Amino acid sequence: MFEVLQTYFENKFPLRDEDIVLMKSLLVPRAMKKGEFLLREGEVSKYAAFVCKGFLRSFIIDNKGKEHVIQFAPENWWISDKGPSADTHPSSLFIDCIEDAEVLLLDINGHNTLMEKMPGYAAAFRSGMQKRTDAKDKRIVHALSATAEERYHDFLEVYHSIAVRVPQHMLASYLGITPETLSRIRRKAMQKK
Repeated sequence: MFEVLQTYFENKFPLRDEDIVLMKSLLVPRAMKKGEFLLREGEVSKYAAFVCKGFLRSFIIDNKGKEHVIQFAPENWWISDKGPSADTHPSSLFIDCIEDAEVLLLDINGHNTLMEKMPGYAAAFRSGMQKRTDAKDKRIVHALSATAEERYHDFLEVYHSIAVRVPQHMLASYLGITPETLSRIRRKAMQKK
């Protein structure tokens, strides 16, 4: 599993041998089964997870029992409630496996150690957080201003590999539409081909 993370980081910054040793000492490997939870609402989030293999998602359940997908996390993505954090407040999120997965877990102490001892990690973390914020802002604006069809086609354009891996009801939830609306949009797109 560590080789996947090593390659991920090497695409962002050069790694020294001591960086690899340090990462291996701080990250905890975990195999997970489809449907297994990494985090449940009400629990304190202890880890950020790097997905080496498989597929996870984060979501909330509203007071009517409806799921709202917040994030998908395929291979080479990080997923957590708030990122590595010393926050001890209960989480409002669920994180579970859509597919069997292999993840590397990083707690706040490990994150802080990597930030301190690996300048490349610190720079990559800051850059990643900025990209995440930008993507979140774009998603909010898009949810408020774009049609369901536009949201679907934009998602396909950017995240096609995700769209073909997740069940339709999860994709519809992420897009903020009903599965029936997503079916209509897909049928209409197929007819245009």
